[in-house]
Order: sequence, then structure tokens, then C-alpha cells
Amino acid sequence: MSVEGRLSWNDMMTIPANQLHRDGRLPLTIFDEAAPMFSRLAREVADLIKENNDADRPTVLIQPVGPKKHFPELVEITNRERISWRRVVSFNMDEWMDWQCRLLPVDHPWSFKGYMLRNLFSLIDTDLQPAEDNLHFPTPTNMDRYSDMIAEAGGADLCYAGFGFSGHIANNEPPASRWWRVGLDDMRNSVTRILPLNDETLVAFAHRSAGGDTSMIPPMAVTIGMSDILSSKRLLLISDGGPWKQHTLRVLLMHEPTVDYPCTLAQEHANCEVWVDARTAEAPPRIITDAQ
Repeated sequence: MSVEGRLSWNDMMTIPANQLHRDGRLPLTIFDEAAPMFSRLAREVADLIKENNDADRPTVLIQPVGPKKHFPELVEITNRERISWRRVVSFNMDEWMDWQCRLLPVDHPWSFKGYMLRNLFSLIDTDLQPAEDNLHFPTPTNMDRYSDMIAEAGGADLCYAGFGFSGHIANNEPPASRWWRVGLDDMRNSVTRILPLNDETLVAFAHRSAGGDTSMIPPMAVTIGMSDILSSKRLLLISDGGPWKQHTLRVLLMHEPTVDYPCTLAQEHANCEVWVDARTAEAPPRIITDAQ
């Protein structure tokens, strides 16, 4: 243990999965498989909307494109149980842009807005769909107002997100330059802004989604800041990344908050949970095996 009571890096990486509950600084749920985890997420989002509808109040969500495997089940539950989304106010976490900081067309295969419209909102029965004015996506023209828009809607009831290999939530990346610095308070208080994808994030997306073709991945993004993520009433971080996320999960749970892994700031949230599947909870291998 360090002087501050934190574990060393080697200790963090070698703790068995069944001891992460003991040493982690956030509540952790480990699912045997990914499918039940995404079913639970779909159910919880649906139940939150139902509860708020019954109480005659809106539901404010901060949503990513990833995790997204729960969308089909969420749509199915919504339509089968006739859950109205008319008063759901949705704020997307981020959007990719081209190298000149221009938003991708909505019909572009990598447009986050296009993905949400095609795979969630348009699949909800017409009479249950959210009002178009309630669907918000960060852009260069609204980024100065995005925090105010969330606050004016009543604050986010739920923000759910993945966490990246580099420790990012949304596109809150660790600074990649040796020539300029961002302090922990700067990252904690960050707002919606434009930034480049770090190389490791670009490579990770290319490897997982584009057959390794990095030219397919848009290099710039406009992203919600950590301040709005941390201001949500509930924060839920989810991953089924397996070996890609094993080390990042342990940093998220046990490393002191650091700008090098912005996700560690989630430890400061009063109502944050982490959900992962069993493969993601495994300790990273400490030797090179034949399988590797």
C-alpha cells in the first residue's frame, strides 16, 4: 500500500477478480456474461422513464454510443409496455468530426447522431417517441451552452457510459502533449469542447470496429465535459471490453484520481456504480502466454 493507503500498480493489476469489491473505491457488479448486464441496463432505463412518467416529471439522460448493446431490448420493452418517451430529454455525450472540425453528415456511418436516430429513437413506436426538440447532440455551435441546457432541463437523472482504454469517459482524454498541461481541477471542471482523439483511442476504435483501418476513424470530437458527467444524479460505468479494459478497470477502481486516467474522477461521484462482465474483471496476464 502507498502512504495514502492506495495500492501499488503491481498490486492493482494482480488482485483476483473476487477481491475487487474489497479494494475498489466504487461499487462493482460483475456479471458472468455480458448479455444479462445489458438486459439489466435496458430494464433500468425503461423503469426510470416509467417512474418519472408516473410522477409527472421528465427524464433527463446523458447517453453515449457505447455501451449500445442494450438498445434493441430497450426498444422492445418500450414498445411492448407502452412506455412514453415524450418527456425524455436526451443529451448525447459526444460526436465525431473530420480533421477540419466539421460534423459528420447524419447519414455518415460514424455519425453518433445518425446511430442514435437509426438504432434507438426511430425504432420506438411513433406515438411513444421523444419530442424532436428534446434530443440534443453536442456541436461546435452549442458547446458553450450545453451545460446550461442540461441544467435547464433539471440535471441528468442518469448518465451512463463506457470507459476507454486510455481512461477516457466520453472523449475526455488524458492530455497527449509534453508541451502543455491540464491539471486535475481543470479536468474535473471541464465543459463541452473540441479535441483530437488520442492515438491509442483511435487505434482501439480501428482495431475493434474497422478491421484495424485507422483511416476509417474520425480524428476529432466534440465532447461533453467531466463537470456535467460528475453532476449527474446517478453515474453508471459499464464495460464488456474483456482484455482491452482489464487494466483500465483496476485503475478506475483503485488508482487515486489523476488526469492521466480521467475516469478515476468517478470515485468522487456520490452515486456511481461500475458494471462489467467476468472477462473484463479478470486480472491482466503478467506473463506472455502461448495464446498471445
